[in-house]
Amino acid sequence: MTDNFVSFDRRIRSFVMRAGRMTEGQQRGWDEGFPKFGLNKDRGCVDWDSLFQSKGPRIIEIGFGMGDSLIAMAESNPQNRYLGIEVHRPGVGRLLSQAMDRGIDNIRVFADDAVDILESCVAPAALDGIQIYFPDPWHKKRHHKRRLIQPAFVSLLVSRLAEGGWLHLATDWQPYAEHMLEVLEAAPELKNASPAGQYSPRPSWRPETKFERRGARLGHGVWDLLFHRQIS
Repeated sequence: MTDNFVSFDRRIRSFVMRAGRMTEGQQRGWDEGFPKFGLNKDRGCVDWDSLFQSKGPRIIEIGFGMGDSLIAMAESNPQNRYLGIEVHRPGVGRLLSQAMDRGIDNIRVFADDAVDILESCVAPAALDGIQIYFPDPWHKKRHHKRRLIQPAFVSLLVSRLAEGGWLHLATDWQPYAEHMLEVLEAAPELKNASPAGQYSPRPSWRPETKFERRGARLGHGVWDLLFHRQIS
């Protein structure tokens, strides 16, 4: 696939590489789990039916961090097929360690940049859902151009969704939520699941994180955005 959706002068990456030492459990997850659950982009386009026993919905989570929400969703929804993309190896190792310990078999993982994976390894209209939870908001104005949620990236995401497929974003930074809403509402193929210009309640499938619960006690907000690719 040779789509050219990202045409920034400086190509946006879906991550900022951060060094991090692994715990013993994370290293075990990486060493033992990645050969079982990990995917490499040189394998080409993902063959969902050969990777998963289930034939259920195909869902990608971009930037799953330490993997808590993805593990919880995969365990609660064994019929779904989840593909996680995360470059932070301690987080990948932790997720894989938990998957092995809990006997979860409906997750596969790329430890690579999401833009590269979406362009090279995910077929157009292949996905039932894409979720991106709490991406780096890049608070300072001079860094806003580094934000992941930009029109070109959203165009790439939409191209990978099947008709009726959903895009679910969440952030705990209101200015970024406002930016996200503006970008998504400007995408002609997307329709807000809530009334135009409004955020969505947290869907039942997104687990509430411990940071979110702590933030709620402190009066901090979380904004969910749920959009669907329109059916032509």
